Amino acid sequence: MSHSIRRLTTIDARDHAGLCDVLTDCVEGGASVSFMLPMTRAKADAFWKNAAASLARGERTLVVAEDSAGILGTAQAIWAGAENQPHRADVAKMLVHRRARRRGIGAAVLAAVERAAFDAGKTLLVLDTASPEAERLYERAGWSRVGTVPKYALMPDGAFCSTVFFYKDLAVR
Repeated sequence: MSHSIRRLTTIDARDHAGLCDVLTDCVEGGASVSFMLPMTRAKADAFWKNAAASLARGERTLVVAEDSAGILGTAQAIWAGAENQPHRADVAKMLVHRRARRRGIGAAVLAAVERAAFDAGKTLLVLDTASPEAERLYERAGWSRVGTVPKYALMPDGAFCSTVFFYKDLAVR
């Protein structure tokens, strides 16, 4: 099954629905991405409406991977707000629908969000994850592990989880 990567400049109704589906699927599948069970459509809707507003204000970039059935995965780079960090962005909501995992979608979305951030003048990216599978993806993509913070967040079911922080210097290519 082939897929394509697209940078979104706005989030239309179709994209919004697909992004809500991916977020809901990931949380229901156990991903620690800021949401708790039960994951409702209202929570996903509110999140993506806020992300769309931020995208419209030029505060982030957003990429999606899609096939003929819709959005398979997504990632964002959110520009650092501090005046002394114009070169930095946080990679966030790196999500791949369970139906699309182990097909290279995560690697493709990660590479696309890195390119989009670099094109916007961002040279240092940071991210965190509670997923061992994602850790392996980031390491394969050249990200450097900073360390682990125990009990940093909760899994969707309420259990504590450790979080691993990574960075990537895009100026060193």
